[in-house]
Order: sequence, then structure tokens, then C-alpha cells
Amino acid sequence: MGRGRQKAKATKQARDIKYYSPNTDYSALERELTRPSSRAKSHFQEDPPEPDYSAYEDKYAEDDDDEVDTRRLG
Repeated sequence: MGRGRQKAKATKQARDIKYYSPNTDYSALERELTRPSSRAKSHFQEDPPEPDYSAYEDKYAEDDDDEVDTRRLG
């Protein structure tokens, strides 16, 4: 098959895929979206509260001014 026929076939297949629209069962979709799901509740549980580390801020704070830039340029 020549390049022209090959490209035309690929274009036709791409067009078929792009504009393909299967029949949608909207009643099944509605049932799926409206039924109660226990999985959704466990998926969105809140994280435990994070401890307060503000007392350690001064002790362990990093000073960016003291560091020397050791990157090599060039």
C-alpha cells in the first residue's frame, strides 16, 4: 500500500473514532449516580489534626543567609 492510501486509511480511522458515539443508557447512568455508596464516605475522611510545631520554629529554623551557593555554573 502506498503512502497516500495508508494516510487516507489512517485519516478515515481517526475520523471514525473521533465521531463515534455509542448509545448511552441514561437510566442506568442515573441509577448508578443516585444510589447510596458507602465507598464514597470512606474516600473523603478528614485527616487527623496536625500537631503544633510552632514551639520548635526558632530552635530549628534554617537561615538561608548563612548558606554559600555551591552550584557550578557553566
